[in-house]
Amino acid sequence: MSHPSGGALEGIKVVELAGIGPGPFCAMMLGDMGADVVRIDRIGGHPMNKQPRKNPHNRSRRSVAINLKSPEGIEAALNLIDKADALIEGFRPGVMERLGLGPEICLKRNKKLVYGRMTGWGQNGPLSQAAGHDINYLAITGALHAIGTKESGPVPPLNMVADYGGGGIFLAFGILAGILSAKSTGSGQIVDAAMTDGVPLLLGGAHGRLAMGLWRDEREANILDGAAYFYGSYECADGEWIALGSIEPQFHQLLLEKLGLTEAHEFKDQNNPDTWPAARDKLRIVFKSQPQQYWCDLLENTDVCFGQVLSLQEAQNHPHNQARGTFINIADTMQGAPAPRFSSTPASTPKQPPIAGEHNEEVLSEWGFNQEEIASLKSSGAI
Repeated sequence: MSHPSGGALEGIKVVELAGIGPGPFCAMMLGDMGADVVRIDRIGGHPMNKQPRKNPHNRSRRSVAINLKSPEGIEAALNLIDKADALIEGFRPGVMERLGLGPEICLKRNKKLVYGRMTGWGQNGPLSQAAGHDINYLAITGALHAIGTKESGPVPPLNMVADYGGGGIFLAFGILAGILSAKSTGSGQIVDAAMTDGVPLLLGGAHGRLAMGLWRDEREANILDGAAYFYGSYECADGEWIALGSIEPQFHQLLLEKLGLTEAHEFKDQNNPDTWPAARDKLRIVFKSQPQQYWCDLLENTDVCFGQVLSLQEAQNHPHNQARGTFINIADTMQGAPAPRFSSTPASTPKQPPIAGEHNEEVLSEWGFNQEEIASLKSSGAI
C-alpha cells in the first residue's frame, strides 16, 4: 500500500515561537506526524537550550532565527505566519500583542490561521499574569493534593501531568480540531490551552468516583492512589522494585494463587479498605524475600497485571520495548519514538533538533522569500 512519506499531517504548516515545555512538546507531536513545523528562535538560541541537539521535544522541525525586536524581523515573522495553518506560542498573555504578533493582527492577515496559545493559567483569570510551573498548576486543580502518601505529603509526578498531559497534548488536539474547522468553515480561531483546564479533565475518573461516594478526598486512601495493597509498588530482596495492578477479582485471585496466599486471611475481603494495611504488610514481607528477577519470572506476562520497575536507562533494554522499537537514538540521545502508530501513514524517523537559525535560507526560500528579501533581512540584522 502506498502512502505519503511524511506522515498523517503531511502538508500542514506550523509556525512555532520558541519556548520551553508544553509548546515544544506539541510542536514535536505535530512534526513527528509529518507537519512542516518552523520554529522562530531568537538569534543565538534560547539561554536554557545550551545543548539544542539533546532535547527530544525540539526534534522534527526546522529553525529560523529572527530578531523580533526589529520591525523587519516582525514583518518577516508575519510573512511566515501568513502561510501557516497554525501558530504555537507559549508567552504570558499580552506578550504577543506587544510584539505586534497578536491574534487580531495575524487572523486579519491569515483568516484560516489556528492561533494556539499555551499557558499554565489561561488567557484570563486572576492568576493569568503570574509565573508558574507544572507543580503550581497541579496544586490548584486538586491533582497534587491527591498524589503522595500520608507521610510524604503532596509529591510532584515529575512535570508530566500538567505540562504535557494537561498542556501540550491538549494544545495539539485543539490545533488539529481548529484546522479541521477552518477547512470546513474558512475561518481560523484562537485556541486557549490552559494546563489548569486540561488537568481537571484528566482527573475525570476521580471526580466521578468522588460524586458516587467511592473516593475519599485525601491521599493514600483509595484504590488508585497507593492505599490498596493490590495496586502499588513493592521492594524486592535486591533493592529493586516491582509494580502490581491486580484490581479485577480474577486478576487478584491469580496473584494470590501465584504467591501461594489463597488461604491467607488478610486477602479475604479485597475491597474493604480496613483490610488493606495488614494485607500490604504481608505482601511487603513476601516480595522482600526474593530478588526482582524471581518475581519477573513468576509474574511477568500473566494476568496478575505486573510490571518490573525500571530506571530510564533500564527501560530502553526491556524486551517488550525493544520488540516494538519504543525508543530511538537521535543525535546520541535515546528517546521515545513517535506515537501513536499509523497503519497507512506511518511517521518517518524524526529529524534531529535544530540549532537556532540552522535553516534560515532554506525555510525563507521555501516559504516565499526571494533572495533580495533574504539579503535585506540579513543586512538589517533581522536574521
